[in-house]
Amino acid sequence: MDVIEKARELGKALQQDERYIRFAKAMLASESDKELQDKIGEFNVTRMNLDNELNKDENKDEEAVKKLNEELRALYSQIMANPVMAEYNEARGEVDKILGEINSIITMCAQGADPETCDINSCTGNCSSCGGCH
Repeated sequence: MDVIEKARELGKALQQDERYIRFAKAMLASESDKELQDKIGEFNVTRMNLDNELNKDENKDEEAVKKLNEELRALYSQIMANPVMAEYNEARGEVDKILGEINSIITMCAQGADPETCDINSCTGNCSSCGGCH
């Protein structure tokens, strides 16, 4: 079996992991939450309007910038206070953590470490040789 086949096996195992399953459910729930999606859309439009105002060379309206910033912060707070978004973020963090650990192991092995004993939680302090933070 070649390395790509093993990577596909790892991908299948990842998708069967309880952390990934939780994340997939949270992602589906967030995509299905109309109120949340509407707020995210509103946030994106407000951010785009703010960017447009900030990128004006002339006639930049500082009052409009201030107002758009306030709207953006309020929308962000509303989005992050949504329980569906909170679950999504927490589940995403767990998946990101396991992906970081997998990447660390693969990187260490590519650098010659023993796959059975390489320690993903060891930090040498030299980021140039790091496979990712734990």
